[in-house]
Amino acid sequence: MDAIIKTAAGRAISTAAPSADRPTQQEAEAAVHTLLRWIGENPEREGLVDTPRRVAKAYLEMFGGYHQSPVEELGTTFEEVAGFDDLVILRDIQFYSHCEHHMVPIIGRAQVGYLPDGKVVGLSKIARVVDIFAQRLQTQEAMTAQIANTIQQVLNPRGVAVIVEGEHMCMAMRGIKKQGSTTLTSTFTGVFRDNVEEQVRFMSMIREPGRR
Repeated sequence: MDAIIKTAAGRAISTAAPSADRPTQQEAEAAVHTLLRWIGENPEREGLVDTPRRVAKAYLEMFGGYHQSPVEELGTTFEEVAGFDDLVILRDIQFYSHCEHHMVPIIGRAQVGYLPDGKVVGLSKIARVVDIFAQRLQTQEAMTAQIANTIQQVLNPRGVAVIVEGEHMCMAMRGIKKQGSTTLTSTFTGVFRDNVEEQVRFMSMIREPGRR
């Protein structure tokens, strides 16, 4: 099940997908057909005849995070870790998202670390949590907090550190049109929030040689 996650500041963030009535495939395709007409195109020309169907199918894939639970992804943990209790980091988790303001892409990567407290989770699960939140309409700030606070609440480690870097096409393709600029956001919980030395250690490890 999805859940309400409390941030470090006590603010609630829901990990649940929207519950509004879902339109049919035909209604989604009709909406794309209307948009094509609105921008001045002819939806009946050869190159666009199948575009509404293709767009609806692509949206099901790109926004698949609405139909997956990040809490369930973290549900299986391992306690037989040979006494390991130090920092676990996944570097350069690439993701593709869409901004909720203009529905254009955000392309980026996430750095995620946590300090276990007796149990760890499969490494692929952390990457899946990033993907699930990325595959929803997002702001980068909210996505960063959702990743960190979900891991903190479900795994209950001693702390979680998340840094997200993203290039926003809403800045590159429209408006100010600044290509190549990126946005950095971070969320720290537990010992990472309270201990600057742990923050520094995390930052140092994600910058070590060997990173692509």
